[in-house]
Amino acid sequence: MAIIEVDSLVKRYGDNSVLNGVSFAVEQGEIFGILGPNGAGKTTTVECIEGLRTPDGGTISVCGIDPQRDTGELRQLLGAQLQESELPDKLKVGEALELYSSFYRQPADWRELAEILNLTGKLGTQFRRLSGGQKQRLSIALALLGTPKVAVLDELTTGLDPQARRDVWGLIERIRDRGVTILLVTHFMEEAERLCDRLAVIDTGRVIAIDTPGGLVSRVDKGQRIRFRPSGPLDETRLTALDEVTSVEWAGPQIVVTGRGDLLLAVTTLLAGQRITALDLRVEQNSLEDAFVALTGRPVES
Repeated sequence: MAIIEVDSLVKRYGDNSVLNGVSFAVEQGEIFGILGPNGAGKTTTVECIEGLRTPDGGTISVCGIDPQRDTGELRQLLGAQLQESELPDKLKVGEALELYSSFYRQPADWRELAEILNLTGKLGTQFRRLSGGQKQRLSIALALLGTPKVAVLDELTTGLDPQARRDVWGLIERIRDRGVTILLVTHFMEEAERLCDRLAVIDTGRVIAIDTPGGLVSRVDKGQRIRFRPSGPLDETRLTALDEVTSVEWAGPQIVVTGRGDLLLAVTTLLAGQRITALDLRVEQNSLEDAFVALTGRPVES
């Protein structure tokens, strides 16, 4: 059952068309990701869903509600963590949670939420004194205070260090386990692969693919890849002469061999015959980033 339905969404700013017929549906209980490069239209899409922007065309339904017509009711059903959000510097964590809980008909227990998000020890701390990870956890807590059916999380781990990012990922998975449907906007490939049940890839204001992360990866056929650092001088023409090899490239001190069939055996046998050891050997699989580049023709960071 679809809890969010977006059909032929259009948004323009003057002569600049930002969204050009975006359509997708989010099923109840899933983590649905919107993936794309900066400027692709991701944030504009979710801001229309949140009722923060007015579309120029198309329709949106969230839990059966039109975000433009029923804004007040939408606020009771949808929690949002914005890409950029700030609180007054001197506002304390506990004060923010208590204040925001007063906005809802059936608020969550903010003390319990603080415990779940590891904020109990920071309730008396001013916002300005929180770390980046603590601010993100507070932002998530504020989005969940209304016990929403849907949570929209926009670039929630941007700027966090790797460990803080993984901690937040674990929190998001636990939130989904509590029955909340999550719409996640990201440009981090690892985040999308780790969290999302399905993904919509958006580029230049259009949805160019919708699938599971594995389904998107399966669309890419780049062959097998072996990456290693040879222990001694290596004549790469010996590698290109192998039937299993389709290309050989150098990446600094490493060599990347692409091919088919039993590529690993063919390469290691050749190296053994030349008494060369393959140092730091890695067999690489196609990735979500490979799929993105194949779909859009450019890297996600752009």
